[in-house]
Amino acid sequence: MRFRGSVSIVLMSVLWMVFLCGPVQSGKEIPVLTLRESIDLALKQSVVIHSAREGVKASESKKKEAFTGFLPRLSTYYSYTRYNEPPQSKSAVTTPAYSPVQVGTADNYNWAVEMRQPVFAGGGIKANYDISRIGEDVSRMDQAATIQDIVRDVGVTYFNILKTERMLGVAKQSLEQLEAHRNVAQQFYNAGVIPKNDLLQSEVQLANGQQFLVSAENNLELAKSQFNTVLRRDLNTPTRVEDILQYAAYTAGLQECLKTALDQRPEIKASALRVEQARKAVDLDKSDYYPSVNLVGSYGRFGDTADVQGSRYQDQENWSVMARADWKFWEWGRTRHKVDAGRSRENQALDALTNAKDQVSLEVKSAYLLMREAEKRVFVAKKAIEQAEENFRLNEERYKEQVATSTDVLDAQTLLTRAKSDYFNALSDYHIALTRLERSMGNLNK
Repeated sequence: MRFRGSVSIVLMSVLWMVFLCGPVQSGKEIPVLTLRESIDLALKQSVVIHSAREGVKASESKKKEAFTGFLPRLSTYYSYTRYNEPPQSKSAVTTPAYSPVQVGTADNYNWAVEMRQPVFAGGGIKANYDISRIGEDVSRMDQAATIQDIVRDVGVTYFNILKTERMLGVAKQSLEQLEAHRNVAQQFYNAGVIPKNDLLQSEVQLANGQQFLVSAENNLELAKSQFNTVLRRDLNTPTRVEDILQYAAYTAGLQECLKTALDQRPEIKASALRVEQARKAVDLDKSDYYPSVNLVGSYGRFGDTADVQGSRYQDQENWSVMARADWKFWEWGRTRHKVDAGRSRENQALDALTNAKDQVSLEVKSAYLLMREAEKRVFVAKKAIEQAEENFRLNEERYKEQVATSTDVLDAQTLLTRAKSDYFNALSDYHIALTRLERSMGNLNK
């Protein structure tokens, strides 16, 4: 019995140690992600990036396909023909003694190999290759834009986590202050110093503080879920990020940002490439104005059996070399209309490029102004925190001396909570605006 009791004590001790150490151990298992690590993980796992890369591969294959237009083409065929009777020739002289002469066989087998090398196509082959080559460059610009979108989304969700963490801290501190005030109010009420209404007021504010805490906790969980979604992780994956929510001045001016955007934005580069692609398409359409010249070489074999070994009426093999020019010189204006349509598409591409530049300029200016607005709010809110803290301290001391009311303390505490919330909102909005500004300039490279 004594041994069994000792074993029970040991087991209880072990379980108690596991219970105490469990949270610490589980906390150590959650890695702290830096912003760079988060971006790398998102780029590695994003299906959008994978789709963009597949688009680049497709464009590369399309370019290789177009290059084959410069190369010779080989083709072959094998055929079998059966006549109802062997071919015969008739004598030009009609006599009663006429008898037809057999000149072929009823069974005829043919096999041939042909090589066709384009010599001149009015520039159509080169224009088609250029269109595919430019298309590859366009797909790479689209991929670059997609990568920058993912980097921006990671940055926004990353700083949202930091913001909600700070807001959770504000909510906890606010709740502690409200609890402390309620406790003081309870003591004053018990001593008959304040009326019941003052105590009830402090308890109502305490309940509001608890609701604020619950809301802050939910916002943090939602921010982590959004972050995990961008990284393509399970929504409930435990998440911890490095705290980099610090102010750092941004020195570039608006004009510098606009110039950078017009030079680096992948969407503008893609639009410019599409203009060039449309011009090459016009050259491709114009190639139909000219004749096409091909060099054709062929080798064939004939036979009255399947192994094409010839027959008594025809040689076993033959070959030929031919230069052939084809020219469609009248198609009722078909080529002219096609060229006109191509020029209209070129003009559309030019308009799209102009519109893209206008939209990017507007996006940059909007992001820049929002960034500067958030920057100003950071300094204003930081100053407001100092004033609100002093105001709360004074009202709290005055209340303890009963020269201030409970309402004064609660109002001061509300102002302090709002000042801290405004500061962390402004600081996180500043970083998020910076991230979006860098994206609008095309600066968020991998």
